[in-house]
Amino acid sequence: MNGFEIEKRDRVSRAEAATRLRRIATLLSGEEEEIEFERGGMKFKVVIPAEVEMKVELELDDKESELEIELKW
Repeated sequence: MNGFEIEKRDRVSRAEAATRLRRIATLLSGEEEEIEFERGGMKFKVVIPAEVEMKVELELDDKESELEIELKW
């Protein structure tokens, strides 16, 4: 399969960011291996195995800080 990537950036409140993370967590913890995302009117189904590699990265800077959460399989 050739590479494919979708990236979406939004400025949201902390509460909205938490809500979105909870939605993703709920999808990951469900019984289904396949989860569905919708972006720009297009729907994508992704099969996620029972085990994934998880990376959490924190970068602190005077101008900007970043918390990155990555799942890989």
